[in-house]
Parts: sequence; C-alpha cells; structure tokens
Amino acid sequence: MRTRPLGRTGVQVSAYCLGTMMFGRVGNPDHDDCVRIIHRALDAGINVIDTADVYSYSETEEIVGKALEGRRDDVVLATKVNGPMGEDPNRAGSSRRWIVTEVEHSLRRLRTDHIDLYQIHHPDPGTDIEDTLSALTDLMAAGKVRAIGTSNFPASDIVEAQWVAERRGLARFRTEQPPYSLLNRGIEREVLPVCERYGMGTLVWGPLGMGLLGGRYRKGRATQVPERRMAWVPRHMTDERTLGTVERLALLAEEAGLAPAHMAMAFTVAHPGVSAAIIGPRTMEHLDDLLAGAGAVLGDDLLDRIDEIVPPGADIGPLDVSYDPPPITRPALRRRPAGERSAA
Repeated sequence: MRTRPLGRTGVQVSAYCLGTMMFGRVGNPDHDDCVRIIHRALDAGINVIDTADVYSYSETEEIVGKALEGRRDDVVLATKVNGPMGEDPNRAGSSRRWIVTEVEHSLRRLRTDHIDLYQIHHPDPGTDIEDTLSALTDLMAAGKVRAIGTSNFPASDIVEAQWVAERRGLARFRTEQPPYSLLNRGIEREVLPVCERYGMGTLVWGPLGMGLLGGRYRKGRATQVPERRMAWVPRHMTDERTLGTVERLALLAEEAGLAPAHMAMAFTVAHPGVSAAIIGPRTMEHLDDLLAGAGAVLGDDLLDRIDEIVPPGADIGPLDVSYDPPPITRPALRRRPAGERSAA
C-alpha cells in the first residue's frame, strides 16, 4: 500500500483510508467481524482509520477502540464531531461547549488518550469559526488532539477559517474531507486547489459513488438497491443521467480490463491533491475486493476518456448527502418578503 503526505502535516498516510461508517448497527452489527476487518486492513498496509461520533450512534467508535488495542501507535486515527448526539440541541454543532465535551466521549469510546485528526463533520453557520478554532486550539495544547480538519466545507469556508486562524493566532485546519468520485468531480474546481494552496491534506469520501461505481447496479440487471441505501440517497440512486453515466464508465472499465470499482478507486487517488480515498467496506469480502485493485494505475489515455464522459469539475447528478449552504435548502433565505420584491 503506497503512502503519501497528508498535506504538510508531516504525517504519511496510505492511499486508502479505512472508513468505518458501516461498522455497527447501521451496517455490520457483528463487532467481532468488524474488528477482524479492521485488522485485515491494517495488515494490508492501510494506516489511517476514519470514524465519527455519530456513526451508529457512537457504537462505531467503540468498535474501532476495541480493534486498536495493542495497535494504536501504528494508526493515524481520525474522528469527527458536529452531528446530533441526542435530542438536546446543544449536543451537536461546533460550539466550544460541545466540542470540549464530546472530545472526551470520543476519547473514552476509542480507548485512547489522543486523536490524531479531529474533524468538524459539517459547517456550522450558527457558530463563529473563531470560537470553533479556539476550542480546537486548546485541545491541541492539552495534547488531546494532534491535528484538526474539516469535512464537507465549501472553498469559501475553508479560506475564511485559514484567515481567521492566521489573524487570531489559532491552530489552523490541516485537512479537508470532501466527496469525490468519477460521478462527482465538483471539488476539482475550487476545493482541491484551495487545499493545495494552503498545504491541506484531503481524505476524500464516496469514491465508489455511494455504491453505483462498484459494478453491481447496472441498467437492465436485476440486482436491487438495498432499501436502506435507497432511503439514504434516493435521488442519487435513481437519477437517469447518473445511471447512464455509470453504464458508460462500466463499459470503459471492461474495455480497459479493470473491475469498475478498481477503476473508480484508481481515478480518485490519481489526483495530486488527494491524500487518501476513504473506503467503507461492510464485509471482509468487500474489503478484499478493494484491496485486490490497490495496484491499479490509470494511464493518460484512459484518464482522457474518463474526462470525455465526466468533464473535469463536473457533478453528474445529485448527491443527497453532500452539504448545501442554508440558502440552498431554506427558500426563505433567498427570497425577500413579498412586499419588498418590486423594483418600483
């Protein structure tokens, strides 16, 4: 498993990062099996694991903590904070109050005294970024966190956070975790160039297009999308333009003698701005299949043909779980009151 720099943190990470969202009640409820999968990934050379407090309602962090007993020092351990962890509205978000509370919960569940990379899971427009960075800076000074990062942040929010950190003398975000795949290349326009400009590493999620690029879901085939996935990303899994593009990419992979999933993964790690691509296996079979393609390299001719199917910087279809700023999701924020709309 090749390694590459995680931005300018000085840390080397494997080209594949083990994502753990499928470990626990949401995916694989067998804790012992999940531990075996984690050990298999580590044995194969993967040295970075990404999790989050909200995965399976904190169960996933507990599984990861159990798996890393005796192996913690060999792993770059990343987790995230921001998602709701209960009905209390203050048990969510990026406030100092919640961050300094929740990091202790994550440390306990992960059975460790420090987190290598602590990430803000989503932007929090209701919290001043200076307050968030101040809390994270204090956690770093206390030795509980080694580096900080973001996830799903637009380029403008990344730049603002870098400026605030510089002007206020605070720790700065060193990584970003955005969606990236053959189907969703939007981050090539601004997010990846901004990250490269500021020396930030990137751990990209969704390299298999939420499963569409794995080769199982093809037009005219009987394989049915699991109900849970359909409930999670219904537009993405049914969008006709997306499905048509998946078919063209699958045919291209066949011509190149590659499994569709292997071509998809090789595409994401080929970008110089990508530090690692997050894989999210639910079973040992899923993991072994992805590891089998870790050595795949796409030549320039094949990359050019991919560009013809999915233009650089383009998002082919809707990705239900990507972050949208409030004015996109709340009509009232982009509409003046009816009485003020006239220019007269």
